[in-house]
Amino acid sequence: MIQPQMPETKNWRFHRDVENLGWLTMDTPGAPVNTLSRQAIMELEQLVERFEELAQTGELVGVILLSGKDSGFIAGADVSEFDAMSDFSVLPEALKRTHALFARIEALKIPMVAGIHGFCLGGGLELALACHYRVVVNDDKTRIGFPEVNLGIFPGFGGTGRSIRQAGPVDAMGIMLTGRMLKAGAAKGMNLVDKLVRHRDMLAWEARKAVLQKRKAVGAAPFQKLMAMGPLRSYVVGKMRDQAGKKARKEHYPAPFALIDLFEKHGDDWKAMIRGEIDAFVPLMGSDTASNLRRVFFASEALKKQGTKGVKFARVHVIGAGVMGGDIAAWCALRGMSVTLQDLDMERIKPALDRGKKLFKKRLKKKHEVDAAVLRLEADPEGKGVGRADVIIEAVVEKLEVKQSIFGGLEDRLKPGAILATNTSSIELERIAEKLKAPERLIGLHFFNPVAQLPLVEVIRSTFNTDAEIGKGAAFALAIGKSPVVVKSAPGFLVNRVLMPYMLGAVERVERGESKELLDAAAMAFGMPMGPIELMDTVGLDVGKSVATELGHAVPEGSKFDALVKAGKLGRKTGEGFYKWVDGKAQKGETPAHADLAGLGRELVKPLVDMTEVVVAEGVVANEGLADIGVILGTGFAPFLGGPLKARKDGKA
Repeated sequence: MIQPQMPETKNWRFHRDVENLGWLTMDTPGAPVNTLSRQAIMELEQLVERFEELAQTGELVGVILLSGKDSGFIAGADVSEFDAMSDFSVLPEALKRTHALFARIEALKIPMVAGIHGFCLGGGLELALACHYRVVVNDDKTRIGFPEVNLGIFPGFGGTGRSIRQAGPVDAMGIMLTGRMLKAGAAKGMNLVDKLVRHRDMLAWEARKAVLQKRKAVGAAPFQKLMAMGPLRSYVVGKMRDQAGKKARKEHYPAPFALIDLFEKHGDDWKAMIRGEIDAFVPLMGSDTASNLRRVFFASEALKKQGTKGVKFARVHVIGAGVMGGDIAAWCALRGMSVTLQDLDMERIKPALDRGKKLFKKRLKKKHEVDAAVLRLEADPEGKGVGRADVIIEAVVEKLEVKQSIFGGLEDRLKPGAILATNTSSIELERIAEKLKAPERLIGLHFFNPVAQLPLVEVIRSTFNTDAEIGKGAAFALAIGKSPVVVKSAPGFLVNRVLMPYMLGAVERVERGESKELLDAAAMAFGMPMGPIELMDTVGLDVGKSVATELGHAVPEGSKFDALVKAGKLGRKTGEGFYKWVDGKAQKGETPAHADLAGLGRELVKPLVDMTEVVVAEGVVANEGLADIGVILGTGFAPFLGGPLKARKDGKA
């Protein structure tokens, strides 16, 4: 069969079959995922022009758009081009050109059907929404959404209006404002996609039928559109602003609020919404917030490239069923590992199993998945799982002699190649390992509380370790969905070293009579996710005191801090610390008025920033970029500022 002459492209493959169906496959060269680079968009422009010509002559009856990548459909626009694209002299024209291209796709006289598997995000979803029909693989790997808000922007290729057209204003705005990714069934329920298939090998057949039957996607139901009309839109906008304000401050993260403003103006007309996108989008792309969030994105992506390749982990043994040990064990089971959890007796292990089941129910939803996770988390008071485990993690009390005795009894029971790790939060590994026959085998895997929420794991390297042990430790962190940052064994490592002066400085101010509510509010006004006093309660006052002592910060006898620890009022886990806690929430009094909350916040955060500089100077982390991303992931330090050292360079901390 003679193929029509097509433009030469690097990102796309095209062929026409005997039914005059066009098969367009995206396959970004030399990359694990497809992205809509400027080159890819220009090539697609040439292809669409050719489709128009072939449709006119009857040589093409439809186009099926697929991905050549196993990872998924299209992961979005090419973020590596965003810095260059943020130039105001370039961006508006580039956006207009893409808008025009997607409008031409929508206006094609022949059907264009998207066949989606895996990731379909951002600009990829916007392209799919410009197609006439969408077929999606209904499996656990499929994820559909608009993550742009996490980069300080919102959809800019027409996705605002087209998602509202398909899903209705409330659902569409909800996924754009939160950046959450949908599974295939949820996307179908929202009308973002039209047909589900069970396997990827069914995509082509179902997409072919969609073209031949000239199927067209159906828009949102009339009752859904009512929420964008007249007074109802004002009500919806008010609710959206309230919700957005609870999650972030407008001055810190302007994108959600700019999107809500756009909806307030044009929410009842999806085409007007698209036309208004560019003017609202351009200032966001060039903002400091977007620039810093891109920096955080690239640093986070770089962490995923660490670790020894090809290492497999199936079994984990955790020693210590306290809050940290139990939650580490539950997280590993949630991520598919078989886990044995050891402590002195079942009485100590059972609360950890109960917390694990709560986590599974919250994260997994389906009963059979919860039941499977429960079976993967096994009580093991006698430590029988040690010899079978690929990873052994000690998470007992922060006492050197206790840790040394545990590891001394484990060494001869390990299987070859197993990782031996401690979750110590402050003790140098060299001291823990000094009595081991093979001290090079012990690494640190330092998790953070709450384990299910904080993504960082510090992979701690002692003077004994080789690259092989550290590489395996980083690979394990990645295998359980965490972000590894390699740090040198030194008191407090990275995160606790920088956190402690910040938290203790705030505690000292409370000891002098300042309002804990005011200090917490000031830190949050600066951009921290939680204030230092609430954080101390969350970490646990006993843990805080232990780490402070290990780092040389004495907790004075007779201080309020000391009295609370002696009274067993250890914070959130005991129901009372500096605050009283009810249902996991700190009960706070009124916050006194203050003329400059954010300024007070900068003052509070200064010891953290100062110590981050010291840690880099001492070589605890390899460079400033790793220090910034480590502190962001481990403490929640304001991502919109790019990290403590970037914030200081910019004069904002």
